[in-house]
Amino acid sequence: MNIVKNFISYISVILVLVFLAQFFISSKNLSDDEIHKNQFKNQYAIFSLVKPKNISFCNEEAPLYAFDIYERMDKELLKNTYWQSNMLLYIKRANKYFPVIESILAKNKIPDDFKYLALIESGLENVVSPAGATGFWQILKSTAREYDLEVNSAIDERYHLEKSTQFACDYLNEAYSIFGSWTMAAASYNMGMNGLKRTIEKQKTKNYYNLHLNSETSRYIFRILAVKEIMENAKDYGFVYRTSDLYNMIEYRIIHVDSTVADLYAFAKQQGVNYKLLKQMNPWLLKSTLPDESRKRYEIKIPIDNSSLIFSELD
Repeated sequence: MNIVKNFISYISVILVLVFLAQFFISSKNLSDDEIHKNQFKNQYAIFSLVKPKNISFCNEEAPLYAFDIYERMDKELLKNTYWQSNMLLYIKRANKYFPVIESILAKNKIPDDFKYLALIESGLENVVSPAGATGFWQILKSTAREYDLEVNSAIDERYHLEKSTQFACDYLNEAYSIFGSWTMAAASYNMGMNGLKRTIEKQKTKNYYNLHLNSETSRYIFRILAVKEIMENAKDYGFVYRTSDLYNMIEYRIIHVDSTVADLYAFAKQQGVNYKLLKQMNPWLLKSTLPDESRKRYEIKIPIDNSSLIFSELD
């Protein structure tokens, strides 16, 4: 029996050596480009994604059984899965900002899924669009003023996380009362309530998935669904991270101000922080002063522990 086993092992070794010899001989006959191409084919792969069993937004299911709906969903899943750096930044920032957004959504009885709307609008950064939409929730100046957000040369509350999220809640509750669907309320956030009303009247349907829409609004819900699906099942989509890798909100205290602050540089120093930190924590302050002739009450965030935030001066 041992003789047979030894013979089989011997033959196996011979076959492996023959294979390696043939590979070496054939490789010598290949050009450098051909070798490189073979290595690429053997070592690199991009996988198609498995179709999700079900996808829903605010418990309103997307009909993935329809070919066009699945294709639109697959497009956004592929884009977000394979733009790995962008999605990983989404995941990291979400740990910092989602708790604030979730709390305000819950307080206003807005479904939790709307936090993903803020994410696809801005990537959770205070960006400005070519059309002038500003902040996490990408609010236009005219719309902000309709909902009592202060926007002027010194103050822009579209950059105020809590107040802009409250704006979004007020808008979405109004939209839901009109359209009777959270999916349609989300679509109206992109194209406007009046624009969506006109589209419904023309096409005689109130179902988002039945509507022929402009390219941006046509993608809009699927972009939300894609980031939701990936972030809620991150490891299934190849995203591996540790809790320590995620970003966190700095602990802060609130200073109430109800009169003009003529010098925010001096104000920051009085509060034990530098001007940079004051502006980072309060991006809605646009200038180095806070004019307040009307004696409006403002809340200014100040970091509690500055030991790791303010650095010693260089000689």
